[in-house]
Parts: sequence; structure tokens; C-alpha cells
Amino acid sequence: MAALIEAIDIKRKTFFELDGEPYVSLDVSVSTPTARGGQTLVRIKMRNLRTRAVFDRTFKAGEKLKEPDLGKVSATYLYSDGDGYHFMDQESYETVTLSAEMVGDNRDLLVENGAVSLLRFNGNPIDLEFPPHVELTVTSTEPGFRGDTSSGGVTKPATLETGLEIRVPLFVKEGDRVKVHTETREFAGRA
Repeated sequence: MAALIEAIDIKRKTFFELDGEPYVSLDVSVSTPTARGGQTLVRIKMRNLRTRAVFDRTFKAGEKLKEPDLGKVSATYLYSDGDGYHFMDQESYETVTLSAEMVGDNRDLLVENGAVSLLRFNGNPIDLEFPPHVELTVTSTEPGFRGDTSSGGVTKPATLETGLEIRVPLFVKEGDRVKVHTETREFAGRA
């Protein structure tokens, strides 16, 4: 039997199961009543890992939620084609294909031979997890000029090899490798 998690114990990035579907909490807020006998409520902003839908739901502090049957497997991104995005499972060496809907905006962070983790629910792949940073090459950006900092704009737009557009410091030029924070999609330093 799966373990149960009390709603009050759920923190940001906690996985849980509700009505047979896997969820991850994106944000949690607890409201404690001032009157006696009032219920402590836990409001959770959560994302369904299968449908990627995001919504809020409020639970009583003592409500119990199931721990999902989730497994994490190391994988390497191989390529994409009309069938979807192909990854190689690093344990079994089999190819796993995810649909474009499943990958979603994460395609902007995928680079050939890049390491990711495949999240499996009841044995079926449902989501990708990235390391905190990925390294990508800058394919186009304007050159930075010495006088540009006077206006307070010390960053400039840059397009990366995956098509992702981010703001980078003036010293970054085409061909440079940069680290991108996978959660915020922001410049995190030179690679």
C-alpha cells in the first residue's frame, strides 16, 4: 500500500496522487484561523503531471493524500522527429519516445546527448526533469558596446542553439557556451 502524506506536510515540489492522477506542488500556502475551532487550510497550486494542467485546490490540514508510484530514470536525449522526442534509458539502454505535448516548453532546453531524468508513473514515462543548469551555445546576439551601460540596460537578448531566447550580459558573444537555469530560463553564467 502506498504511503499517505498529510496536506500540512506538503512542500513545494512534493509529488502526490489525487483521484488516481500524479501531481507536483508548485506553491503551498497555509492559512491558520484566528478563531477557536477553525480549520487550518492548506492551499496548493499544483500541476497534473499527465495533462500539465495547473490549478489551485484547498485541503484541510489533516487530509491525507497518497504518495504516487513514481520512478526516476537517468536518460540521454537523442533526437526528435515526427514521432516525438527520443531518449535512451541509461539503465536498460532502450529508446523511450515522448510526444511533443509531453515535452512541451522543455524542448527549449534539450540538446543532443544532454542528460535528463525521465519521470515514470506506474511504469509509463510522463515527464522530464532537468539538472539545475544546462549548457547551451549562443547562436546569435548583438555585440555589446561600451556606452550601453549608461542607460542601465546591462543585458542584451541572445538566441541559443535550441531557439530559446534569454537576456545575457554585454560580454557574451556568438559562439560562447552559457549556463541556463532550467527553472527560470535565465542566464546563470558562462560554461
